[in-house]
Amino acid sequence: MTLTTPDEIAALFTRAGDYTFVRWGRPIVPVVFGVEESTLTILKGAIEAVVALAGHKMAEQDTELGANLMFFFIRDWDDLIGVPNLERLIDGLPDLVTRLKGADANQYRMFRFDDAGAIRAAFVFIRVDKDLAEVPAEDLALDQAVRIICLWGENAFPKGTLVKAGAHTVLDPSLAAVIRAAYDPVLPAVAKDASHALRLFARAQTMGVGDAPL
Repeated sequence: MTLTTPDEIAALFTRAGDYTFVRWGRPIVPVVFGVEESTLTILKGAIEAVVALAGHKMAEQDTELGANLMFFFIRDWDDLIGVPNLERLIDGLPDLVTRLKGADANQYRMFRFDDAGAIRAAFVFIRVDKDLAEVPAEDLALDQAVRIICLWGENAFPKGTLVKAGAHTVLDPSLAAVIRAAYDPVLPAVAKDASHALRLFARAQTMGVGDAPL
């Protein structure tokens, strides 16, 4: 991915034709269901790395929600129906499961927002189908961590979020610079005007990605 113009950055945050930039407004507290301990460690490490890149914070507990970033790894969408109390968190869960099955989707993200419009919680559902089962755990974890750090546009990553660097797979440097710029304290947590992309572009050009472990 090469982000060389403000329009290319604006496209990352365009939803249904409108520019919609939103980042987290509180420290991130993740919890993961449905994976082994080794995968849990990899996923939490990827989240910590992306949060550190952004200059944002993590915490042990969210005072309102306990955990505010929930990952669910499942084999079949119907498995969500059996998760205790999930229907209390996700309105219309049976209808959502029906839609995901009909679309043959393998992942879905749902965000909730605070009174100011910033992200207050996110729910990530991963159906580990044949395609995802072949993705290295480290790559899948880093990709998912990137996809929840902001509210991205529906067509933000046509070629994915990661690139090859020799024998390793890393976060696309251009995207890393945008993430770091997105969390510049000078910028608002929520922006609806595409002129915001100009400010992101300017900061992304001057803010290196440093030594973030990505």
